[in-house]
Amino acid sequence: MEVEIVEYISKPLPMLTLTFLIYWGASRIQKLKGLGWLSPMLVTIAALITLLKIAGISFEKYYESGYLIEIWLKPAIVALGLPLFNELKHIRSQFLTLFLTELAGCVIGIITVVLIASWLGASPEVVKSLAPKSVSTPIAIEISRQIGGIPALTSAIVVVVGMIGAAAGLKMMQWGRVNHAVSQSLSMGTAAHVMGTNRISELSDRYGAYATLGLILNGVLTAFLAGPLVNLLLPQ
Repeated sequence: MEVEIVEYISKPLPMLTLTFLIYWGASRIQKLKGLGWLSPMLVTIAALITLLKIAGISFEKYYESGYLIEIWLKPAIVALGLPLFNELKHIRSQFLTLFLTELAGCVIGIITVVLIASWLGASPEVVKSLAPKSVSTPIAIEISRQIGGIPALTSAIVVVVGMIGAAAGLKMMQWGRVNHAVSQSLSMGTAAHVMGTNRISELSDRYGAYATLGLILNGVLTAFLAGPLVNLLLPQ
């Protein structure tokens, strides 16, 4: 009986349904209890790993259904463009200031992670894998591959950075007395990519628009600057 249940659950449709149910449940708990630090994605990952281990289901088996979620990852980002379009008039009027702010955030983000990782003794490949940590996964993987990093490691780091930023970003800015809506939004989009943008978008569409701008600009700037900055900072 147990074997039959495991075989049924491991099929693509039940596994996909289970994934969505766990994420939905975690999201509901976060909202009902007001637990901003509780990342639904982190809860979902932990729950799925536990269930797969208990049931003896391999990751390859799970991926037969999981890839269906991954397919929608790239087009789903397009949905973030709607609030950005609605705020386009205000963004145009202050674009130079926003761009220079974003440039500073991108450069500081890359430099700090490279220097800290090098200081802690990380290998050049690992350092290069960490450099694009704050951009969305598809962009980060490609940047990592181009500059000689490890794409699989980059993918994992991007997820961790996003979860930490989404869970603790707003609280950290409160501690630092960063209270302006635009500053908070740009910071979340820049440092925590899609997850941070999704988290702060819950506050209002205006927050979501500037976070999306931070996400986009940081992705573009990181693609251009990650390689040169890493080569400049790492010993040849």
